[in-house]
Amino acid sequence: MRSPTIILENLQKHAKVEDYQYERLYRNLYNENFYLIAYQNIYPNKGAMTPGVDKTSIDGFGNKRVTRIIESLKDHSYQPKSVKRFHIPKGKSQKNTKHFTKNKKTRPLGIASANDKLVQEIIRMLLESIFEPTFSKLSHGFRAKRSCHTALQQIQHNFTGVKWFFEGDIKAYFDTIDHHILIGILRKRIKDEMFISLIWKFLRAGYLENWIYNATYSGVAQGSGFSPILANIYLNEFDKYMEEYAEKFSKGTVRQHNNEYTASNSRHQRYSEKLRKTWNTLSDEEKDFALKERKLLRKDFLSLPSKEPMDSEYKRLQYTRYCDDFIIGIIGSHEDALQIKADITTFLNDKLKLQLSDEKTLITNGKEKARFLSYDITVCKDTSTKKTARGQSRVFSDKVKLYVPKEKWVNHLLQNDVLKIINRKGEKELWKPLQRNEYIHLQTNEMIMKYNEQIRGLYNYYRLTSNVSVLNKYYYVMEYSLYKTVAAKYKITMRQARLKFTRDNIFSAPYETKNGTKKQAVFYNSGFTRVKTPLYDGIDITVEYSHLYKPKEIYYRFKAGKCELCGKKCNEVLIHQVKNLIALTSETDWEKLMKMKHRKTLIVCEECHSTIHGETLT
Repeated sequence: MRSPTIILENLQKHAKVEDYQYERLYRNLYNENFYLIAYQNIYPNKGAMTPGVDKTSIDGFGNKRVTRIIESLKDHSYQPKSVKRFHIPKGKSQKNTKHFTKNKKTRPLGIASANDKLVQEIIRMLLESIFEPTFSKLSHGFRAKRSCHTALQQIQHNFTGVKWFFEGDIKAYFDTIDHHILIGILRKRIKDEMFISLIWKFLRAGYLENWIYNATYSGVAQGSGFSPILANIYLNEFDKYMEEYAEKFSKGTVRQHNNEYTASNSRHQRYSEKLRKTWNTLSDEEKDFALKERKLLRKDFLSLPSKEPMDSEYKRLQYTRYCDDFIIGIIGSHEDALQIKADITTFLNDKLKLQLSDEKTLITNGKEKARFLSYDITVCKDTSTKKTARGQSRVFSDKVKLYVPKEKWVNHLLQNDVLKIINRKGEKELWKPLQRNEYIHLQTNEMIMKYNEQIRGLYNYYRLTSNVSVLNKYYYVMEYSLYKTVAAKYKITMRQARLKFTRDNIFSAPYETKNGTKKQAVFYNSGFTRVKTPLYDGIDITVEYSHLYKPKEIYYRFKAGKCELCGKKCNEVLIHQVKNLIALTSETDWEKLMKMKHRKTLIVCEECHSTIHGETLT
């Protein structure tokens, strides 16, 4: 059988040929090696072991399961199961709220059955090879080597001098994707009706919520393996529209000079020249007065833009999208911004059957703060100068700056029950760090690691911001919450807890690894400095594209055909997988082996797999 890596590379070679159509994609689903690559891609995921409506998981993956799937695909009897839907809380809070509260909004998440996860992953790999090379550089969501950070960095680089922000949000995007339009977009590049028909089956499989079946006439299930690539394929049509729109909207090559700035700058230069010629004739008092006067003249012209800010003959439009959220920067009038909003609303409604959210779609002045990807974005009027080859230059004027919104880090504390805000009439607001009762059963080193994970997570996300140092306030609450939790565990005072685990002003706890090595879990103490380098892994869901399809360790372990429990070589091996290692008790040989190897998977023969599950082979 052909290597999946070679097949996917060949698909990519034709991706940028606009009129090229892909045929015979469906036959790739007969390739057993694709299923093993699919398994290695999805097995590390957090929800990989979550069973679907058929109560099966990817535990027990093996050739027999793959053969059954392939046979059902060949005779077209394969029918995807309905996804199991449940709701998870949203992490967003309302903008500009005076009081910070826990958000009770939820979003639906769909869990597919084990076999459907494998087939969807193969479809995703094929679609990504075909469409990913054609996606716009202005799109950042669910793409390799792109993330929220790369989107924000693009805004910082491209949105200089914008007068208006258009914050766009598509209402219930994943639930309202039109199936017919989506299939029409796919058919532009794919000439394989069996492959298209399989995607149709997944789209129309429906979902179970509280064990009640619901048909799906639109949308793709969030949480399904190929929903991100389908979402990007759909909105790539919008990306192309915006690129064409920006080109038509642009007007002029350079702004007109600002006459007021030119006159003010000339006054400063004339005064400076006059002062230079008469300096030696002035008294000390006159010199002091002259220097103050020159400083005022300099401040006056630096407060003015060198180009005409409202030049009607100069217009520009910048656009950046992350999944269903997008932001547009406009150099133009407020009327231009309103017209752009109207045109976008019409295009999304007429061409893609999508609607903008009235609540979240806003037009914001560039001097104010727009909200995108939980960052505050504004255009900074900075008059500071820097020496360049041509003299002093205002290199920071009209640049975009990013900020941490206060309610984001405050809500993070409230949602984790780390902070209590006490308001008493006539008194200053009081912040009280709280102990975390759910952590009391943990060892102290485990507590420290849990707190570190949350602190680093928030810092890593907001590390691009100019005011990231405000997270020191967040850190203070987390620090004293940790002290209180440790004190509650040992039934001592907070002061005693600090003394017990502090050495050289560092709060830490000793622990021993499984191989007997002694280590220290050190509470985070690295500070919060701004970092301009974007993060990819850990910020988004996707993994590095260049490594996605390369065989990994588990691929070769499975291909070796040797039971890792009893050591027997056999033709049929299965992959036994557990959700996490913490739950293992080490009472059985297989649990001891998994803990020793620190792996969530074991390659086992059928007999050993049955023994693990307490089954009897017939």
